[in-house]
Amino acid sequence: MDSGIGLLPAAAAVRRLRPDADLVLSSDPDGMPWGPRTPEDLTVRALAVAEAAAAQRPDALIVGCNTASVHALPALRARLEPDLPVIGTVPAIKPAAAGGGPVAIWATPATTGSPYQRGLIREFADGVSVTEVPCPGLAEAVERADDTAIDAAVAAAAALTPDDVRAVVLGCTHYELVAERIRAALRRPGQPPLVLHGSAGAVAAQALRRIGERPVPEAFAEPTLTVILSGRAAELPAFALTYDEGRLLQAVSPAGR
Repeated sequence: MDSGIGLLPAAAAVRRLRPDADLVLSSDPDGMPWGPRTPEDLTVRALAVAEAAAAQRPDALIVGCNTASVHALPALRARLEPDLPVIGTVPAIKPAAAGGGPVAIWATPATTGSPYQRGLIREFADGVSVTEVPCPGLAEAVERADDTAIDAAVAAAAALTPDDVRAVVLGCTHYELVAERIRAALRRPGQPPLVLHGSAGAVAAQALRRIGERPVPEAFAEPTLTVILSGRAAELPAFALTYDEGRLLQAVSPAGR
């Protein structure tokens, strides 16, 4: 679940790890972006999106959204667990800081400088130089697949990123969809390539651990993809198919059950 197509990286990561998995993608295009909303309003919308997914009786629910994980995760877990394991998304600050820094964290303006993110920095990056970089408009541009707006937002964030940074945390799941464009914007002449740290792979692996070991069968029925947009059954939005992750999901999963 997510406000929009920021759930694609985690969904694609699950698909790669479990090619037999049926997937349910529940998002809220009617209410996005969630970032500017109050925590109370965001939580109400996140609960509605989660319950639409839960009605499909999944084995686990991934909250593929940093903002929802910050503000709504306790409410989601209180509503759905223990019957439905809920896995939140945490920015990959710990593995980024393990390299010794300097590190930059690209995130939405609502997350940048927040007590939540500052707490993660204190816990996992103590003694490491960390620069918090706000990226206004980037998630919205990615959602619309607006190349001009993406390039402008990425360039603005790159200009705020110190030249000596060696690792960048992608603190919004939408950003993982344009990771290579971010890497290209941060390329420094004569410097080794930057390491980008997203959350999708780790979140997918954690979801599969939560539901327990289940061997991939040698033969399985073609996996399904169920798409729910603000509570309505739908197909993958056209914008989702402009990204590799969306095309992967569409290619191996017929829409609907």
